[in-house]
Amino acid sequence: MRAMVLKAQGRPLELMDIPRPQPGPGQVLVKVSCCGVCRTDLHVVDGDLAEPKLPLVPGHQVVGTIESVAYDVSGFTKNQRVGIPWLGGSCGCCEYCTGGRENLCDSAVYTGYQLDGGFAEYCVSDARYCFPIPDGYPDIQAAPLLCAGLIGYRSYRMCGDAARIGLYGFGAAAHIICQVACFEGREVYAYTREGDDSAREFAGTLGATWAGSSAEQPPEPLDAAIISAPAGELVPAALRAVKKGGVVVCAGIHMSDIPSFSYELLWGERVVRSVANLTRRDGLEVLELAPKVPVRTQVHEYSLATANAALDDLRAGRFDGQAVIRI
Repeated sequence: MRAMVLKAQGRPLELMDIPRPQPGPGQVLVKVSCCGVCRTDLHVVDGDLAEPKLPLVPGHQVVGTIESVAYDVSGFTKNQRVGIPWLGGSCGCCEYCTGGRENLCDSAVYTGYQLDGGFAEYCVSDARYCFPIPDGYPDIQAAPLLCAGLIGYRSYRMCGDAARIGLYGFGAAAHIICQVACFEGREVYAYTREGDDSAREFAGTLGATWAGSSAEQPPEPLDAAIISAPAGELVPAALRAVKKGGVVVCAGIHMSDIPSFSYELLWGERVVRSVANLTRRDGLEVLELAPKVPVRTQVHEYSLATANAALDDLRAGRFDGQAVIRI
């Protein structure tokens, strides 16, 4: 099969012919239709996330159809449309797994990091971490739901009943969260790069009440803020924007160092917390909720051979929404 392969971090992916994988016990083989391109893929390729399996096929927002099913797998059938997310497996028996927090399992493995992912014609996956794709979503529209949607939704849930939510870094995850929050009657305040008029207009079309740069204060104090950009300096900025009792959620898997800030910013029972990975519950809830909103993902399509261009464009912030590779 054809695949884009990472041989060394800090180097471009290489288009190669490699053996098609075969499903082992508990796995399914998926014929890949498309795969989203995530900032986490950038962190893996650029070396921000150390020690990936090498050589590696990146990609963890995979949509395709089941080609074959291992003998011990039930609940999935050939030609069924499924999605494969970042969390690719866990031990199933630790306190986190048995408590429904498999996202924190110390033995967890991740698609496109320790496991070959979806920048390829075929991909194998643990059937427990595959999700049926709802009808009505074209494959290319569904792909962003599998990471931007899942991590965004988990971050959104951490905001509790916040009526005013700030979204710092209006990228793939934020454009999905914005739609869900507006659907549920909340106000969204979008923070974009300085001078990025396109992103501000985009946020407005999705229902945001206000859009500005991270240097600006919102017109009303926020109840919560979600930081999707990997910029630690946004944490003090968000703390200034949330009112007492507010929460600042750091949604990325990687973030630059957070600069020191005065205790006064944190005082008043403000909370700073991180979000790690996703759970199967998150996947099922997002894919049930998305058609009700309905969430419409804005995608920019690339071919498999141009995956490096997709990564470059994401790195440079050349588009709104999400890049998706069509296989």
